[in-house]
Amino acid sequence: MHESPSIASRWSSRLLFILASTAAAVGLGNIWKFPYITGENGGGAFVLVYLLCIAGIGIPIMIAEIIIGRRGRHSPGYAARQVARESGRSKAWQITGWVGMATGFLVLSFYAVIAGWALAYVYEAASGTFAGASVAEIDQVFGDLVSSSARLTLWHGLIIAGVVLVVGNGIKDGLERAVSWLLPAMVILLIGLAGYAAYIGDFAAAVDFMFAPDFSELTINGVMLALGHAFFSLGLASGVVIMYGAYLSKSTSVVQTSLWVALADTLVALLAGLAIFPIVFGSQLTPEAGPGLIFQTLPVAFSQMPAGNALGTIFFIMLVIAAFTSAIAMIESAVAFMEERFKLNRWPATMAAGFTLWLLGQVTIYSFSGASWTQIDWQVPGKQLTSLFDVIDYATSNVLLPLGGLLLAVFAGWVMKSAYSSDELNTSPKVFRLWQFIVRWLAPIAIVLIFLQLIGIIQF
Repeated sequence: MHESPSIASRWSSRLLFILASTAAAVGLGNIWKFPYITGENGGGAFVLVYLLCIAGIGIPIMIAEIIIGRRGRHSPGYAARQVARESGRSKAWQITGWVGMATGFLVLSFYAVIAGWALAYVYEAASGTFAGASVAEIDQVFGDLVSSSARLTLWHGLIIAGVVLVVGNGIKDGLERAVSWLLPAMVILLIGLAGYAAYIGDFAAAVDFMFAPDFSELTINGVMLALGHAFFSLGLASGVVIMYGAYLSKSTSVVQTSLWVALADTLVALLAGLAIFPIVFGSQLTPEAGPGLIFQTLPVAFSQMPAGNALGTIFFIMLVIAAFTSAIAMIESAVAFMEERFKLNRWPATMAAGFTLWLLGQVTIYSFSGASWTQIDWQVPGKQLTSLFDVIDYATSNVLLPLGGLLLAVFAGWVMKSAYSSDELNTSPKVFRLWQFIVRWLAPIAIVLIFLQLIGIIQF
């Protein structure tokens, strides 16, 4: 196939790249998953290990993705092919980009459905559903929502429509304009929630839980979970960072920019914990509530507190914004691929990607509602899969993301010519050697350990 010319679009400024990349990384992983896995793994000790993993593994892999994207100047698969070819390597290494892009699209197929839950909860909270409701009644609200394929399709469809409207307008009028408003709005809402939670909840208990390490509560499995979450919370190995890197100007410092994105992403995750845990402790609820923490445990707290309806509405608006900014990032590489591969204009490419995503989302929706065609009974290493959603979730989280991360580390460390990666990094020889050591040796070892644990081959 004749390859299209390099992508011509560029971010308007380094700040807008940082905003867009932070908005992409800040999502349900920070606000939904980070607080509950912190709760399940002992709090402060887990947070400390998580921060070390962000610094030691997450940032170097983010740098690797950015330089592959910027050097290749294409959607992820074609960017990897371009860099491999330029480095005198087999074009088969383009699989590095294709795995990431496919993974991001599959993740988005169910991520957009969960974003739809959050949008539905904005309506429920604003209409007073949670006011004075019992635990059983709130559980019933959640059960009724996820079991109704019609309602889930509606909310999911609204999320997809919003994503298409933003992304269809391109980089400057779509992505940049959206993140310029949405990310600051989300942070302001989160700070306001954290302040209110500190006032009405048990802030001292939350701070102690999050920042006073108790290593007796942290298992080796918890360390591996922290490593995995640190790696994936930055949006790595999903095509996003390579794609955004392709739009980055040559004059922008990759190292400094990556540090800013990682710092902003981590601060939002910690801020989410400070918004959630004071309410949890102040309401005598458990921080180990698991995935139901956001959609079942917190609404119980909202039902009991002053101005609970308003607080719940603001919280779920903030959650929708976080999910939405990640969604527009995850679909971008698929849209750019369709523009390149099929020579489509921006709007047809975006609508085609959006429609495909909407169709894939039906698998998750009908899995939750219990449709017979989605129900299975498969045993895989470490887990029993009972629906097609479980298959997608397991394949992306336990196989494709670690595989993509490993390919990225090997590609950046061994396949891409050192002269090219050094040219892209444009930093001191000492920093370059440290980065190259991490992506060549430490990151692959860490990712292989995560992978082996996730599929149940090793248990610590």
